[in-house]
Amino acid sequence: MMAVHPSGYYAWSKTPDSERAQEDRRLLGLVKQSWLESGGVYGYRKIQADLRDLGECCGKHRVARLMRQEGLKIDHRGFVVPVLVAFELFVCFCLCCCSISGV
Repeated sequence: MMAVHPSGYYAWSKTPDSERAQEDRRLLGLVKQSWLESGGVYGYRKIQADLRDLGECCGKHRVARLMRQEGLKIDHRGFVVPVLVAFELFVCFCLCCCSISGV
């Protein structure tokens, strides 16, 4: 625990946010909008490119920090063919090849 006088603490707590904190809050809104429009698929690089297309000037590390602080993560789900479907496709292919070749 730090020895801070109560009046000093309350004076500090009532100071307005810095310009950077205000800009971060504004950028975070744009980052969230871009992330939601992508369906949670875009990472910080593509979101930074979207912001650049909108005319915003910010770095990819800043976008990454804002996303990390807000808990915005990309959706890593890829296209996976279920095993049963893959087996059915294989059997269908074999049957078609066998019937065409006459074997």
